[in-house]
Amino acid sequence: MTDTNKVASAAMLKQAHTHMPMGVADSYRYWGEDNTVFLKSMKGCTITDCDDQTFVDFRLAYGPIILGYRDSRVDQAVIDAITNVGTISGFSTGLDSEVVSLVKKLCPNIEKMRFANSGTEAVIGAVRVARGFTKRNKIVVVEGGFHGLYDEMMWKSDVDNWDVATQAAPTIIPFGAGIPESTREHQVSVPLNDITALNAVFAEHGDDIAAILIEPIMGNCGSIASTQEYMQTLRDICDSNGSLLIMDEVKTGFRVAKGGVQELYGIHADLTTYAKAIGNGYPVAAFGGRADVMDMINFGEGGVTHGGTYTANMIALSAAKATLTVLSETDALETINKVGAQIQQLLSRVFTKFGIEHRFAGPDSMFGIHFGNEVPQNYRDWKKTNSDLYVEFAHNLIKNGVMLEPDSREPWFICEAHKNVDLAWLEQIAEQSMAEAVKKS
Repeated sequence: MTDTNKVASAAMLKQAHTHMPMGVADSYRYWGEDNTVFLKSMKGCTITDCDDQTFVDFRLAYGPIILGYRDSRVDQAVIDAITNVGTISGFSTGLDSEVVSLVKKLCPNIEKMRFANSGTEAVIGAVRVARGFTKRNKIVVVEGGFHGLYDEMMWKSDVDNWDVATQAAPTIIPFGAGIPESTREHQVSVPLNDITALNAVFAEHGDDIAAILIEPIMGNCGSIASTQEYMQTLRDICDSNGSLLIMDEVKTGFRVAKGGVQELYGIHADLTTYAKAIGNGYPVAAFGGRADVMDMINFGEGGVTHGGTYTANMIALSAAKATLTVLSETDALETINKVGAQIQQLLSRVFTKFGIEHRFAGPDSMFGIHFGNEVPQNYRDWKKTNSDLYVEFAHNLIKNGVMLEPDSREPWFICEAHKNVDLAWLEQIAEQSMAEAVKKS
């Protein structure tokens, strides 16, 4: 049982309020005055906060940790790079091509690639290249997907406040203040797995649609997944319309399969974005795809500009090389999937014991949990699930030593180090946490 009297955390938050808005460096790290987490160490699949409370972590920094915190195979490669080469020079190194070659061996959808420092930057680059290649403006996005914190992608369907009975569709709202209305001009959204809506958008805007941007398995929406038919329709409609298909694999890349989500569906994108698991927690990202499309990045007339001071730095690339080598040459992903399946089985036993209808969504390495009798097919379906019960269950898990994001729109992320978790202990904690949740409800 963890201690709810977090003296050190409270003191740190109080001090942090004097230095940073909300007392945190990232708004999503603020969990309120009593629950905001301050860590002192991380190792394997556990994290320890500044009050010396240790948690088994299924949040994994929103997914980058694929092997485990402080994995020696990756960390040593970074240490060697810092010691023997350096960190950044503003010039190229042979490591650039070495990492791209590793990606290309795993992902046949990649012919050429460029690096970035975050998923947001990777999406910005891919969208810009798509517009440069097609000479068009509009980007079709899918409700429930998350594509980074830049203005054009910071418009969302307000499903939280959507009245299913009276509203035909959720209102489109910005993530917050400071996002100009003009940034909506070239973005059009459609519900996932709704082919009729997709056809209607192309009928209305087809001549100006540069690309469709989609997370085929939505990492910010409970791992709700595209159907095979929908993915094939996206591929076909892009081909017939002269638009590009961009798959955002910031969360699924090198996690759900060695070749990412495109290996699972057998359908390739024109452009793909990567981040998160590519570096096991080090800040590295990339975007790439068809050579003819990527070659729009040039200094010629009409060429697309791409760059960044920290792009392809030695820390990021040495981590990526080490991580990708482990994933390609070992059974790490098989281990991750096995553990993920085992955890779903024990959770299912717990939910069944309490008579709670439930469904899992997504792959074993990043599964979503939905309390209801159907697997949601899109973000609007998520509204029908019992998310209030999930939130109560999640908060109880955290109180009892299991860390996760207390929102059913966030998946459970599994890393290789989770193979060391005592599953009997986890089942006991899950049962205790659900008993407390049911009692309160």
